[in-house]
Amino acid sequence: MGKMAGREVAAAMKRFVKEKGRVNVVFAAAPSQNEFLAHLRKDRSIPWSKAICFHLDDYVDLPRHHPNSFEEYLQEHLFNHVKPRRIYFFKALRGTPDQIARQYAGAIKRNGGIDISCIGIGENGHIAFCEPGSDLHDPRMIRIIHIDNRSVRQQYRDYKDHPNPAARYASLHAVPRRAFTMTVPAILAAREIYTIVPGPQKAEAVKKMWEGPITSRCPSSALRMHGAVRIYLDLESACKLSIPAIFS
Repeated sequence: MGKMAGREVAAAMKRFVKEKGRVNVVFAAAPSQNEFLAHLRKDRSIPWSKAICFHLDDYVDLPRHHPNSFEEYLQEHLFNHVKPRRIYFFKALRGTPDQIARQYAGAIKRNGGIDISCIGIGENGHIAFCEPGSDLHDPRMIRIIHIDNRSVRQQYRDYKDHPNPAARYASLHAVPRRAFTMTVPAILAAREIYTIVPGPQKAEAVKKMWEGPITSRCPSSALRMHGAVRIYLDLESACKLSIPAIFS
């Protein structure tokens, strides 16, 4: 799954560079993206010098370069290995959280919008940190949200066995509760979306995303409103789907 996603995102990046001279890409930061990013960074044919990169979300209340920040995840898994033309990180900007949100939205707009969004889906059906109840038609591009309790538990589990002891949360109470996030409309504004969703813990969310109603109760269901989405599943994350053709 990771190999296929890496190959197809690489091909899309090269296609955009050929068509318009550069490519604007958004990346998610989560263990679900590990294999995808590992394969993507190995492809030496990608013209990274013509790529402008953003990330989907990050914690508001962690200091920059904290081992649990999403910036640090992307540095470790991607940007320490490749050299894009430019990378925009939330915490590299100065100001209040609201000012940072506006600046980040402005950077996306100045660069002509997003060509490719590489995202995941949370156990509660979120995309980025657009939690259940998020506005599917939010007028803002970047919003500061309060993280859902299920997402807090997911973040705690994601890091509890981290090889760096400093990245292991001491308790659920230590997990940050506020985050910057691209909104659902901002994600859907990308020209193409690549969604990587492995693991049995995501099976229920995948079923709701694919087969349930399009609703703010499952923000990832909004992906079905976009005309150019690819979703990468493994047998475990696809196990609750009732559509047999998904396995063909």
